[in-house]
Amino acid sequence: MATAKKTTEVPAEAEEQIVAAEAIEVAEAKVEASSENKKIAKSGKRSAKGIEESEAKAEKIEHQQKRAEEKADEAKAEKPKVDVKPTRSRLERRSKGYRKAAEQIEKGKVYSLKDAMELATKTSSVKFDASVELHVNLGVDPRQADQNIRANLVLPQGTGKTVRVAVFADDKAEGADLSGVEEITKELEKGTINFDVLVSTPANMAKLGKYARLLGPRGLMPNPKSGTVTNDVAKAVQEAKAGKVEYRVDSTGIVHLSIGKVSFGGTKLLENANAIMASIKAAKPSSVKGNYIKAVHVTTTMGPSITTSATE
Repeated sequence: MATAKKTTEVPAEAEEQIVAAEAIEVAEAKVEASSENKKIAKSGKRSAKGIEESEAKAEKIEHQQKRAEEKADEAKAEKPKVDVKPTRSRLERRSKGYRKAAEQIEKGKVYSLKDAMELATKTSSVKFDASVELHVNLGVDPRQADQNIRANLVLPQGTGKTVRVAVFADDKAEGADLSGVEEITKELEKGTINFDVLVSTPANMAKLGKYARLLGPRGLMPNPKSGTVTNDVAKAVQEAKAGKVEYRVDSTGIVHLSIGKVSFGGTKLLENANAIMASIKAAKPSSVKGNYIKAVHVTTTMGPSITTSATE
């Protein structure tokens, strides 16, 4: 009896599926190989050597940063902490004498003009006869011609200074320390100025134009507004010797003026201060609206400032 041979036969559909799967695997392998070839170029930054160098450089930079951080941490750990001293106030940086004088002035208090004059004579800590100064802050705009305040007056008690007066005139002037056109011209040619006030007649003013650069910056150029250009030179000399002062508002709207010496005492200083305040009030421009005198301060040479009432 013949035995039939058993053969394992794969269905046709299954065989087709196997072949298709193998084809897909081969295609994927080819795509993967081509993408790898695209990523790694033959030369340049994308080559195998270039990529290796970039990675090495990145590792080096990372190592340097890490080392720098470690050194900074070590320095912080080793550096001792230093106590920072607080900044001293402006008063604390002053001299011992100034601080002692400032203790006599009540902080935040506004003194009357009379009390301020008395206090100024007590707060001068210098060894010489200090000047007493008045600083008046005005609500004006000096850029406006009518608000550029300028005036002069003779202080009732004088300035306490010895004033040397020169008269630039053809004739000799009584009471002048130096007079005559030729005499003063010779001194100016040398660049020598041995006077505090220069008075001139109107006829001789043209001759002084040559020396404007020498006299102008020192405030010695004669001016009709200050009364130093006049035909009555004798009166001008007398007023200058008696204590005539001139004031002018500065670019910030403040008048600075010396009103005497500490040795005058409070009463005489008050007389001078009242005369100056009256002159400043009288010079108020009509165009100024609102508060004219904003603040007043009294001080001595190298002394503390005293806030004074502006309403007196």
